[in-house]
Amino acid sequence: MTTSAPEAAPVRATRPFSRFEWLIAGRYLRARRKEAFISVIASLTMVGVAIGVATLIVVMSVMNGFRGELLDKILGLNGHFTAYPIERQFTDYEETVAALEQVPGVSFAVYFVEGQVLASGRGGQSTGVTVRGMDEENLKKLPLLYNGVEQGGFDQWDGSRGLAIGYRLAQTLGVGIGDEVQIINPNGSMTPFGSTPQIRSYPVNAIFDLGMVEFDSYFMYMPLELAQDYFKLVDEVLKPGMGPLDPLATDEEIDAAYERIGKASAAEIFIDDPDAVAEMRRRLEAAPEARPLVLTDWQQRNETFFSALQVERVVMFTILSMIILVAAFNIISSLVMLVKDKSADIAVLRTMGATRGSIMRIFSITGTAIGFIGTTVGFVLGLIVASNAEAIRAFISNLLGVALFPPEVFFLSSLPSRVDPVEVTVVVGMALLLSFLATIYPAWRAAQYDPVEALRYE
Repeated sequence: MTTSAPEAAPVRATRPFSRFEWLIAGRYLRARRKEAFISVIASLTMVGVAIGVATLIVVMSVMNGFRGELLDKILGLNGHFTAYPIERQFTDYEETVAALEQVPGVSFAVYFVEGQVLASGRGGQSTGVTVRGMDEENLKKLPLLYNGVEQGGFDQWDGSRGLAIGYRLAQTLGVGIGDEVQIINPNGSMTPFGSTPQIRSYPVNAIFDLGMVEFDSYFMYMPLELAQDYFKLVDEVLKPGMGPLDPLATDEEIDAAYERIGKASAAEIFIDDPDAVAEMRRRLEAAPEARPLVLTDWQQRNETFFSALQVERVVMFTILSMIILVAAFNIISSLVMLVKDKSADIAVLRTMGATRGSIMRIFSITGTAIGFIGTTVGFVLGLIVASNAEAIRAFISNLLGVALFPPEVFFLSSLPSRVDPVEVTVVVGMALLLSFLATIYPAWRAAQYDPVEALRYE
């Protein structure tokens, strides 16, 4: 009785990214004792990719937060447009602000009196400050300032004769609520001997904390009429229809006959879209009821500063991307060594029917998996650190006893962080793309192995 030999199973071409290819790639990712060195290099490559991705996410989020926080603080107190009067004195500030608020796209507008003075505290400390005179109605339009009061308040502000100052200015002058602050304006009253400084003292009614060093250290607020009196921005004129006054008129009669006309320094205009300054400028200049004004927008006032921030963001992104690029080169080196070590396995797979494309896909999956795991770990780590940047900064500062990101240098009292989903997507996509590109050459070299030559000395 004769038995026929079993027929050899026909060799079938593997389909792209089949279970077989994933299985082999997974075995190559798992370390064995004799492949420990290659496994260590692959692990370090994963760590490099993770550090690069996490660092990019954290740095870009902090820079976004820094820019956004500065923008919010600056535009929360200063308008998107500052309007200065021309041709005549700014006595019609109430009517002008009302007309500007009717322009489509304008949120609101405020008017104010502003001047530079020298402020002195009770201990003799002095510093130059900017004084702004505003009434309570306009202060309520600025929630950053109105709600930023830490001590005291703006209750009955218009009828008071007090000041509101930043908490850093209060520390510099050594004053608190109720203490007197002396302010000196060099442009005072005119005398036969020249101009004499205007020196007056006012109590501190409110201390605010806006979270920005410039505002908390150099800004001081007082009621509008008080500021107009102090800076000599009030004219006393006879009321319309009043004839010449009796030389023997009493003070009460004189006060009743004269009308007080106050002047403002400028107006701040807040718009709905801060980036639409060009369009809003045209609308404001074409406003029919507004008086002639010179407009300067926030981009003009802060052009150098925000341009420097933008350049810094681009440079930092480019430099930190090099970390991911270096990790991608490590993927190449680890895969080259893995291909060299697995030359016999490649030959066996080829003799069993695996195609060159299948070999390429196996090593592409192996290298891409290294980048994918590193990218995922970096993505999670970066989001955790970026979301808790201020808490981490405070912890390290307390642990080391060193002020990290001092507000005197970085303008803000805390470390802001804002995660931008678009930027995070770009970083993750770039890391995955570089990881995949790094696998192409080693995988191609593996696919070129001749099975006969590879098994000759095995």
